[in-house]
Amino acid sequence: MRVYVAATRQNDGKTVISLGLISVLSKLVETIGYMKPVGQQYKTVNGKMIDKDAVLMKKIFNFGSNLSHMSPIAIPPGFTEDYIMRGNRSVLVNKIKRAYRNLSKSNDFILIEGTGHAGVGSVFDMSNSDVASMLGAKVIIVTCGGIGRPIDEIMLNHAKFDAEGVEVLGVIVNKVRKQKYNKINRLIRKGLARKNIEVLGVVPFEEVLSNPTVSELLEDLKGNLICGEKGLNNIVERFIIGDVVAHEALAHVAGGTLLITPGNREDVIFSALSGWVLGITEKYHISGIIATYGKSPPKKVIDVIDRANVPLIIVKEDSFSTACEINKMIFKLRSEDKAKIKKVEALVEKYVDVDRIFNMLKPR
Repeated sequence: MRVYVAATRQNDGKTVISLGLISVLSKLVETIGYMKPVGQQYKTVNGKMIDKDAVLMKKIFNFGSNLSHMSPIAIPPGFTEDYIMRGNRSVLVNKIKRAYRNLSKSNDFILIEGTGHAGVGSVFDMSNSDVASMLGAKVIIVTCGGIGRPIDEIMLNHAKFDAEGVEVLGVIVNKVRKQKYNKINRLIRKGLARKNIEVLGVVPFEEVLSNPTVSELLEDLKGNLICGEKGLNNIVERFIIGDVVAHEALAHVAGGTLLITPGNREDVIFSALSGWVLGITEKYHISGIIATYGKSPPKKVIDVIDRANVPLIIVKEDSFSTACEINKMIFKLRSEDKAKIKKVEALVEKYVDVDRIFNMLKPR
């Protein structure tokens, strides 16, 4: 048994939904595996280019499968140009089919995750619709919450799969704003029913899944951790730039706040740490501190920060540039995010009809 999880565009939550599906489906089958046939974001593992999502799934579920089977093709810079000039499609086809056969030997069920929308990869003859057809897999399309745009994009992607003779089982609508959930749930089901497309789940948006940990910021900003290693898994829900009068800083601090300030503004740092000093961290909680301009606070300040178990990160950029950079970042799920992973599993189990998906895939 196998299923191909595609999306209408990037960052619709395809990997998150795939993770949740694997977790729930693993209760229905004896063995389950994961495959990302074509990956565009990769890590080098033991000298091989492996898609980041394959690395993530292996860490989370402790899959015994070889990573090169889970991620047979990763696309490095220059690959597309080289393929257009001298590429051989059969080489790619053989890699994917060989990897799938190897996974099939030890797994009753394989979840195959695509990359981007149905046409992504067409430039090197390996679009999602091509790969799903090649592997004989039925497709679930993941889209983002809404009504008009999602339905339009679903129909566009559906047509691409139809053209390759690939059956689309249905759609999972993800990241639906809670205040609009009932309305969208009702209308998206009715709208897609008119197109003879089944809705297999409508999943509400959970802000915590989009909020980064301090550890993610440390990595993405390429900062230098000075202290507070125990707090690296703290969730960042908001950030403030420390350009306020020192005694007013505490008024801007709430749960999960990241403080971005020059390292020499010890007055602001001490004010923001007042919640810890006063023992009222539930109300006034600092998730982390980013000291900008490459300036580290004095040792006496670092000692207090360290005692509060608050991560202190030094970056070279100014405060405004750092805040803008964070604002542009897209944060992906990581294997260390245990609380987020549990939340994903619970959301899929509650809001996606996994039993329906499983029964649709059963051999008749």
